[in-house]
Amino acid sequence: MQTAIVTGHTHGLGAAIAQALLRRGYIVLGLARSLRADWPAGGDATRRQTQLDLSDPQALTAWINSGALRSFCQGSRQSLLINNAGQLAPIGPPGEQPPADIARAVALNVTAPLLLSQGFVQATAGVRDRRIVHVSSGAGRNPYPGWSVYCATKAALDHHARATALDRIPGLLIASVAPGVVDTAMQAQIRTTPTERFPLRERFEQLKLQGQLTSPEDAAERLVAHALAEVFGTEAVVDVRGR
Repeated sequence: MQTAIVTGHTHGLGAAIAQALLRRGYIVLGLARSLRADWPAGGDATRRQTQLDLSDPQALTAWINSGALRSFCQGSRQSLLINNAGQLAPIGPPGEQPPADIARAVALNVTAPLLLSQGFVQATAGVRDRRIVHVSSGAGRNPYPGWSVYCATKAALDHHARATALDRIPGLLIASVAPGVVDTAMQAQIRTTPTERFPLRERFEQLKLQGQLTSPEDAAERLVAHALAEVFGTEAVVDVRGR
């Protein structure tokens, strides 16, 4: 049995990742604020989902402590955790960032992946092959004006992967993976942001106009292929564009 937990599985890249794993025979557990209408409400043999606000650390901690994660992974010969859920907001320079948006971004983009990674390692103690994928971004490696919060949170995931790899936990592989510029709702949000808040908006508008955005399905296939490859974990920070 092969199991995978995917956060933010209801739309965009997360939905495509879940489908790519299902095609490969994985049992998938989706975690998100809402449920997918096209998945059975109570789950079935291959698809399960839990409605959970990942930006609420107390709610997430309670769910992890409930034993649900351990129960899902029990009996697996391989188990994956794909920390995909995240948000771009707030966009704009410090001084123009609503504090509530900052707090939610840090909770969703950083706190949730770290809490889930901790819970996953404990829950999969008997699994010989366990892998954590942080869905990162080029913004974690290159600064962008107006994206200081997003850049900082993605950089945090990159460094978490680097440090965790040095811990050499038996059976655990980890990498922070940038999937490239993907044609999702986040990209649509970027293209509607005023240029005074995000000066590089035109660059992303041109990517869309020139057909240079990667579809969620293509990005998911590359990400999942890398996550399941023998080389996974040899590099803690990876960009899968062109692979």
